[in-house]
Amino acid sequence: MNTLPMLATVDLGSNSFRLQICHNHNGQPQVIENIKYMVRLASGLDENKYLDEASQQRALECLAQFGERLRGFETKDVRAVATNTFRVAKNIGEFLPRAEAALGFPIEVVAGREEARLIYTGVMHTYANNGQKLLVVDIGGGSTEFILGSTPIPTHTESLPLGCITYSARFFSEKITQKSFQAAINAARSEIQRISKEYKHQGWDVALGTSGTAKSIAAVIGAQDMGGRITLAAMRVLADKIIAAGNVKKAKFEGLKPDRVDVFVGGLAVMMAAFEELDISGMAFNEAALRDGVFFEMIGRNAHEDLREQTAEQFQKRYHVGKNQAERVSKLALQFLRDLAQNATVQELTYWSDYVRWAAMLHEIGVSIAHTAYHKHTAYILANADMPGFSRQEQELLSLLALGQRGEIKKMADVLGNDVMRWHAVLALRLAVLFYRARLPMDLPPYTLLQYFADEQKYSLRIAKDWLDDEHPLISAALKDEREQWGKIGRVFWVEKI
Repeated sequence: MNTLPMLATVDLGSNSFRLQICHNHNGQPQVIENIKYMVRLASGLDENKYLDEASQQRALECLAQFGERLRGFETKDVRAVATNTFRVAKNIGEFLPRAEAALGFPIEVVAGREEARLIYTGVMHTYANNGQKLLVVDIGGGSTEFILGSTPIPTHTESLPLGCITYSARFFSEKITQKSFQAAINAARSEIQRISKEYKHQGWDVALGTSGTAKSIAAVIGAQDMGGRITLAAMRVLADKIIAAGNVKKAKFEGLKPDRVDVFVGGLAVMMAAFEELDISGMAFNEAALRDGVFFEMIGRNAHEDLREQTAEQFQKRYHVGKNQAERVSKLALQFLRDLAQNATVQELTYWSDYVRWAAMLHEIGVSIAHTAYHKHTAYILANADMPGFSRQEQELLSLLALGQRGEIKKMADVLGNDVMRWHAVLALRLAVLFYRARLPMDLPPYTLLQYFADEQKYSLRIAKDWLDDEHPLISAALKDEREQWGKIGRVFWVEKI
């Protein structure tokens, strides 16, 4: 019987959806199943960036099949990551719950630079760079990632709105001409120009292409007996043949898989633009992809080497956070959360404890901008900064907790809805910040307890009367204000003095 740990990664790209199931063999993936569907999600975006129903249905059918294969997997052993189309679609908020229901697992929408970092992580675990600096270019269906680095942590990550689907649809919906091809290259070069000066200044030793576009270009070049590397000269030969034929299908390229025909020309134009704008002399194809980076990061998290922890610590340093205060708030917030979450599962409590702790670690980063309304500055930074290891949804959750740490609770009513654990998390952090507003060490009196009574939607804080009224009158007054705040939204927060 095989007892190796089994992990699954789901890569929801703009072109294809992929499910990869691997055994964790001493930190290395031993692939036991790899399922791919060409969903072409990006092709369903209309001119206003709304995802049409047909593309949604294609996605849901695919996810349902993935979900069937993943039955029996625990949530901790599956990580689903969504990329550019999920980022840009304006109606993704309506579609995402349907997608998660079909798959049966949460779906993380990652920011462009986070996608780039995960791709690079996969490359660094599979390519022996021997200290050489790498330029990694990954052309997807809706975005292209450019990464520089020589160590496990990249020095530069960028994601630009260039994709094989979007460019094929934008420039090559009709007969392909020299004019349309050059227009596509010029448009792509204009985007890449934003990063070209810095990337060329930094330089690299080896250029690698990853994912489907780079793979198909390398395969066609090889089939044309033009060597095994991607070069600008070889790509110009391919472009000339496509232009002469009028479309890719008529060019009849050996080595080009049928499912890449419709998007090959858009990807080729983007790759040629990258070569021209960045002065890339040649490029090798590397098999690593986003799903591999996700796999290695899952292994790290399971081994308690969570990049999110490192990011939180780095943000503390960057924004000059007082660590003693953050630690005090974190410890008390976690105590309150445990009090409130008596009916939560171990998995739920672990999940929410992580986010409350990270929010407590970072709750004062907004002070670096201004002390007035610092919680709003904190919330903005957490929602919009590049935070390696965190998905968009995770950053939004941290931002939400930070926003709720002080001020009127009324602003939280609509965004928290009826999610009890979110309310618990906000209150736990909020009270911890309130108790430590003097920024001094303090022990709460014995038998202090924060409770939640679901039938009455009531929170009750039991605490020693003498400690509160005689020794800490400012905290007592603040708790009275807190009670009034909760009353404004029809909820009860009661202080029981014993």
